[in-house]
Amino acid sequence: MNKTNEIILYAFRGLPGSGKTSFAKSLNLKFFEADQYFEKFNNNKYDFKLLKKAHQYCYQSVKEELENGKSVIVSNTMTSQKEVKEYEDLAKKLNVKFVSLILENRHKGKSIHDVPISSIQKMKERFDIKLN
Repeated sequence: MNKTNEIILYAFRGLPGSGKTSFAKSLNLKFFEADQYFEKFNNNKYDFKLLKKAHQYCYQSVKEELENGKSVIVSNTMTSQKEVKEYEDLAKKLNVKFVSLILENRHKGKSIHDVPISSIQKMKERFDIKLN
C-alpha cells in the first residue's frame, strides 16, 4: 500500500459488515482490531464487560507496531470523532502519517463478528463524520 519508507497509520472505520476486516486482510500490513482481543483471550466470545480492555489491547498493539517503525492498520467501527482522534493523536505523537478511511456496506455484507442488529443500529445512529 505504501511504496515509500513513510510510516503510516491507516484507520479503517465503518459499521459491522462493511468489510473492514476483509479489506485489512487483503493488504500486506499487520492490522489490529478490538475483536482480536476476544479471539485471543476470551475463546472468541464477545463480552461487553471486556470491551474497554479489548480497545486498550488494540491501541497498545498499534502503538508497538508504529514504534517498531512499521506502518499498520487499525480496523474498528470508530463511530465517534473521539475514537478516531485517539489514533490520530497517536500518529501525531509518533510523527507518522495518519489516513482515515470509511468503508460502506454497499455489498450487503454481514458482520463476521456476530454483532447484534440492535447494536449495529445504535452505531449507525451515532456514526460521526468530520469533513474538512
